[in-house]
Amino acid sequence: MSDKNLKQREQIASEYKWNIEDMYPDEALWDKDLAECLEKAEEFTKYQGRLTENAQTLLSALQERDAIWQKIEHAYVYAAMKKDEDNRVDKYQAMDDKCGSAIAKLAALTSFFTPELLEASQEKIESFLEEEPALEQYRFLLESALKEKEHILSAAEENILAQMSEITGATSDVFKMLNNADLTFGEIEEEDGTMTPLTHGNYITFMESHDRHQREAAFTNMYEAYKKLINTIATNYNYNVKTDVVSARIRKYDSSLAAALSGGNIPLDVYHNLISQVRENLPAVHKYMQLRKKVLGVGQLKMYDVYVPLVQLPKKVITFDQAVEIMAEGLAPLGEEYISQVRKGIAAGWVDIYENQGKTSGAYSFGSYDSMPYILLNYTDSLKDVFTLVHEMGHSMHSYYTRKTQPYTYGDHSIFTAEVASTVNESLLIKHLLDTENDPQMRKYLLNYYIEEFRTTLFRQTMFAEFELMAHQEIENGGVLTAGWLNENYEKLNSDYFGPVMEKDPYIQYEWARIPHFYRGFYVYQYATGYSAATAISEKILKEGQTARDNYIEFLKSGSSNYPVELLKIAGVDMTSPEPVKMAMETFKTLVDELEEIL
Repeated sequence: MSDKNLKQREQIASEYKWNIEDMYPDEALWDKDLAECLEKAEEFTKYQGRLTENAQTLLSALQERDAIWQKIEHAYVYAAMKKDEDNRVDKYQAMDDKCGSAIAKLAALTSFFTPELLEASQEKIESFLEEEPALEQYRFLLESALKEKEHILSAAEENILAQMSEITGATSDVFKMLNNADLTFGEIEEEDGTMTPLTHGNYITFMESHDRHQREAAFTNMYEAYKKLINTIATNYNYNVKTDVVSARIRKYDSSLAAALSGGNIPLDVYHNLISQVRENLPAVHKYMQLRKKVLGVGQLKMYDVYVPLVQLPKKVITFDQAVEIMAEGLAPLGEEYISQVRKGIAAGWVDIYENQGKTSGAYSFGSYDSMPYILLNYTDSLKDVFTLVHEMGHSMHSYYTRKTQPYTYGDHSIFTAEVASTVNESLLIKHLLDTENDPQMRKYLLNYYIEEFRTTLFRQTMFAEFELMAHQEIENGGVLTAGWLNENYEKLNSDYFGPVMEKDPYIQYEWARIPHFYRGFYVYQYATGYSAATAISEKILKEGQTARDNYIEFLKSGSSNYPVELLKIAGVDMTSPEPVKMAMETFKTLVDELEEIL
């Protein structure tokens, strides 16, 4: 742990903070933007009842709608990120809340748009596209909307749902405040005898410690905190899933899974095939757990033993500057232009580097169409953090290329494609490190690290995906997600995935309660599919060189200008086929066999 006691936000040097002031040098402009958006949204209602009277009216409405949402998105991102700097600051809690209310109002005022658009026939829209060349930019958006026709309600009903959006998102906000602001996890004794507060940010560092007592203490402290609030969290999650289920029913989807995958036109088979392929290959994970037990030399393999590296290395501090250089070397196959922009971005203030009190845990890439593609880190000078930086930089460079190339209309990404961009970077980095490392011990360490990336991304996220599916199906079948049901089913699932060698642990049943991704229904599976696709793409780049790299950069520039599975085909991967997942499974088996041989 580099910091015995977490610093306050104001104690962090400016060069280690993101340049968020670039968004609003004067915060009075934030209030002005919010007021303008609300005013423009009120004016936007002039299109109600006449949206598709002619091609020009439709074009103007589309342009004005984009302008409103582009500006409110900018304001929202600023407020959310300022709040994430320190969740305890009332001012930014209030701004974030104010922005949420404004967005709900905007959604209500513009809610007539899609139902009214869908009242027009396919033929009418096609004639508009032919008549007005400027509408061509919106062709994919219009055609995608028409495909969802049966799931769009009347204008009045859409207005009601839009007004309710702020409330229906409350369960996620409750969990976030509970998780980041209110929950505390006690202190852990360091090797030198000092006591360090346990946080979300340093938990994994403790879990990777070769001191087993320290791992056990961190594990116990963490889940004792969730155990005390398990009924509250279960009730909150129950209503979160109910919201997904009710919303899907209202919109006439066959299931909440169908509703979640519909927007990206993702076949349901992609989700189900992922789970079945991973389940078929669980014996490889079980074999790895047997190897882990043997190498660690423990009588019983506990859940707090699954993250510690099997190869102990001398403690090595990797500063952030060193991490940037390692990243540049690892991502060199993506070309000089890519690396140059990465360096420029860091120098310009893309990254918020270190943890401070009240800061949102974990890491993310975030930003508006008009801002830098910011990165939030909680950097602790470890190799794991280097990979986190590389991962989030993949997201940010995806945003950079997209926003530079696409109009606002297509300036975002589905999670399905976004996770590919981040994981390609990770895949290239690990392969670079394995290819260039001469120290046998370090090679063993890196090989184990690569296996762990597979296990924690492909297998663990698939386990989460299966749990989500079970939870949603339970509500769809008329059940209730009590703490008992959630604990019991999560524990059983965990046992299936880790195998018989894993000793039963009374605390692991509470793990579901600390997973923030569960508050965004059917989200996490995309980490697993993304990992599979990224493995295939990185192999292509390394084997085929410039052609594969150019195709991949083209994919990064595509934003949301087509459906995700179609966009990935640009990079040479077909995710409607089970082959990418099968290939990833084979790679995992090979890695486990290799590690077993050299340990």
